[in-house]
Amino acid sequence: MIHSTAIYQGPREELDDSVQIHEYAIIRQGVKLGRNVVIHPFVVIGEGVTLGEGVEVFPGAVIGKEPKGAGATARLPHFERRVRVGENTSIGPHAVIFYDVEIGRNTLIGDGASIREQCKVGDSCIISRYVTLNYNATIGNRTKIMDLTHITGNCTVGNDVFISIHVSTTNDNKIGKEGYHEERIIGPQVGDGALIGAGASLLASVRIGIEAVVGSGSVVTKAVPNHALVIGVPARQVGWVCRCGRRLELTGEMRGECSCGLRFELDGTGLGMLEVGHGP
Repeated sequence: MIHSTAIYQGPREELDDSVQIHEYAIIRQGVKLGRNVVIHPFVVIGEGVTLGEGVEVFPGAVIGKEPKGAGATARLPHFERRVRVGENTSIGPHAVIFYDVEIGRNTLIGDGASIREQCKVGDSCIISRYVTLNYNATIGNRTKIMDLTHITGNCTVGNDVFISIHVSTTNDNKIGKEGYHEERIIGPQVGDGALIGAGASLLASVRIGIEAVVGSGSVVTKAVPNHALVIGVPARQVGWVCRCGRRLELTGEMRGECSCGLRFELDGTGLGMLEVGHGP
């Protein structure tokens, strides 16, 4: 079904009867729409976009925006004119998805979210309301990023990560004073299963270890070991945490067992705790 006020520039014979395109939507040529796709009013979709089966795009969203520096940015945008959105993903009202973006299956893109060029978002993720993903950010599977958080350029976030509201990340400790050089502009690298509390700040190039926890309001200026708990300004380590989120009580040999049954010991590299199995 194509509403009489919508503009659809592709060949109509290739459009499945289950697709719905509502009032004043604009679908440029070269767009591929899977079965049961729903395009709500006032959506704009640029050429080269592919939406998988069951994708729903809510009013006012833009998919396939060309990045432009307007002569004001130190970094020149590089991109391909394509977007891929996996099946059953939902894109909220007024979200803006730039060109050269890949979004996985069963993912929720919240109202007003912005995803810049060269970003990749995994399956079963939540990119919540007014989250901004800057260029070349990679988000793993089943990761949740909550409202009003900013993920900076050249940042990597692993699988099963939770990032709370109002978290900020940076990629340049010189704050632009030395211009843009790709080799030193590096965002934080967040390991699988990490938890980042509300209002935390992660500075350029810091590594957040696997299953580590960063307390709310912390400012992270250096690497956080696997399973470490850090809090404060600047963030300092105050303990260790299990995968289940409980604090670990360790012996003098740096070994311990969580009440959930998992056992841990120092991983031998000084980079944190290593999960070594269940207790008897």
